[in-house]
Amino acid sequence: MEFDVIQGDIAAQSADALVNAAGTSLRMGSGVAGALRRRAGEELNEEAMETGPVDLGDVAVTDAYELDAEYVIHAAAMPHYGDGQATEESIRDATRNTLETADDLECESIVLPALGCGVAGFDLADGAAIIGEEIDHYEPETLEEVRLIAYSDEEYDTVRAAVGKAERSEMIDESDADR
Repeated sequence: MEFDVIQGDIAAQSADALVNAAGTSLRMGSGVAGALRRRAGEELNEEAMETGPVDLGDVAVTDAYELDAEYVIHAAAMPHYGDGQATEESIRDATRNTLETADDLECESIVLPALGCGVAGFDLADGAAIIGEEIDHYEPETLEEVRLIAYSDEEYDTVRAAVGKAERSEMIDESDADR
């Protein structure tokens, strides 16, 4: 399974599934959820609200509407907005459940943000490292490509360093040169 860190707007990405950094209520407010809702249309928020709430660490799936994806996987790494912060356990569970759900849906590609970071209050570098570990340990069935997305230059640099992608990229380049 390919795993990379990219920079950009998650709502402008193309993949089988885009992942929403959700709270347990699945109400789509600001941040990643707001970007997805604005691009997809209000129907995305309405379906998410009908689907929720979910337990902390769980996921729900909706249609992607006007997004360039088939599904939106809503990963609840944080309690309902304003009701607390994300934890290491909630980020691990939400990441693992996202990967398993993507496989269950027979997705080949997903794009996910740093779950539990941002408005959820978890440190970006620590959260990205947890997500990277879960991706590294996951054994996919159909999932071939996972892209961890960061919005700004600073977030991209932090996430990339936290998951060790700079070092991995150099190692891959060196091993490819030996072939």
